Amino acid sequence: MPRKDALVNGQVYHIFTKSIARSKIFASDEEYSRMRDLIAFYQYDDDAPKFSLHKKRVGQLEGALSAHIMNANGGKEKRVQVIAYCLMPTHIHFVIKQMKDNGISRFMADLKNSYTRYFNLHHRRKGPLWEGRFKNVLIETSDQLAHVTRYVHLNPVSSAMIEKPEEWKYSSYAEYLCVQDHRICDYYGIVNMSPDEYRAYTHDQAAHQRMLQDARHLIIE
Repeated sequence: MPRKDALVNGQVYHIFTKSIARSKIFASDEEYSRMRDLIAFYQYDDDAPKFSLHKKRVGQLEGALSAHIMNANGGKEKRVQVIAYCLMPTHIHFVIKQMKDNGISRFMADLKNSYTRYFNLHHRRKGPLWEGRFKNVLIETSDQLAHVTRYVHLNPVSSAMIEKPEEWKYSSYAEYLCVQDHRICDYYGIVNMSPDEYRAYTHDQAAHQRMLQDARHLIIE
């Protein structure tokens, strides 16, 4: 069944998806790294082999694989442009631009289905892992975009899991600060701040709280 709120090519969205009953779906570095590799893999179009076959052929460990995927696919068309993400124990936040028809829906379906197969195999379980359809909110201005990327990167801070966003290894924040060896996001020319400017912007808690009041309709939980 098509989505009631059709997603439009060239538009940027805040995407949120969570596990059934808020059950923990990421509990180890291996699981977080697996999802990061899947994000790198499935943002490209459908002509690639299945992730499991690609991983077996490349023969690399979790985490290191995402760098290889991005290098190998350089120049290929994307169905989505991943601008920011944050992986949390029970849910995921994305900021994504749709590049092709149904790109976000296909990206999310492949991502969730692939991780479900992996998770069920490793935990000897059956059945669905994710709660229904993902939620989405259109981001309409550059100011809103900056606010939402900050909100996404501060999610583990807001959840009292860490004190500073750079302490969380499972988001794109390190990419924004240019302290990560490889990146899976493409935000240059979209979030127009230097790493130092973005760090200061993110740590500005007062402005962040004002954003939550002024742009509450952009936030998904």
